Amino acid sequence: MFAIEHAGFSSALGTVSGSTGVLLFDPDDWTAARLDVRVPLTRLDLGDAKWNVAALARNLLDGERHPEARFVSTEVWPLDETRAQVCGQLSLRGVTRPLCLDVAFNALRRHPLPPFRRTAGFSATGVLSRKDFGIDAWSALIGDAVELRIEAEAVHADRSAAQRLGEPGPSPASPPETGTGAGHELRFDDELEPQAQSLPPREVPPPPGPNASAIAP
Repeated sequence: MFAIEHAGFSSALGTVSGSTGVLLFDPDDWTAARLDVRVPLTRLDLGDAKWNVAALARNLLDGERHPEARFVSTEVWPLDETRAQVCGQLSLRGVTRPLCLDVAFNALRRHPLPPFRRTAGFSATGVLSRKDFGIDAWSALIGDAVELRIEAEAVHADRSAAQRLGEPGPSPASPPETGTGAGHELRFDDELEPQAQSLPPREVPPPPGPNASAIAP
């Protein structure tokens, strides 16, 4: 989930579903953790169809030419047994910049529902500047700071691909790879939905007011 200021009136709220990736994680040694996750931006949802089109237009996220964001971890700094700061490189709209996330480790155990796979759960927060990624259109109406809130569940996977963490990977249409290596081998497994279609390359002005989901009662 993300939040961004709208003209000083409120914060527009949005989600992006369908992220996939590989996580290597040992709860006894956070420093050895490695993460490579891809986010399908074309599945962005601000709760309003016009807002979705505007956000993915060429003057903002440019979803046709850059349909995917990618985060690859570079360092993990443990704070205590359940919290750490995870820093890495975020690639967004063709630009790569450093980003740090505050991560909470919620649980690691067998899932109570079929197929009963071993599952790790995490919550994370962070803030990025959209201008850092060349997304500076409509600065008078749209705030610069984008607040991130991430809720992720990773499931145990077979040994096949983690040695390639951080290397160029498959196209967004290809199936996700699974992990290998020391610690717990986990694969992100978000809900499955049809892939959203790319938008035509045109600039679209933002709607005149925030969507209903972004307005406080």
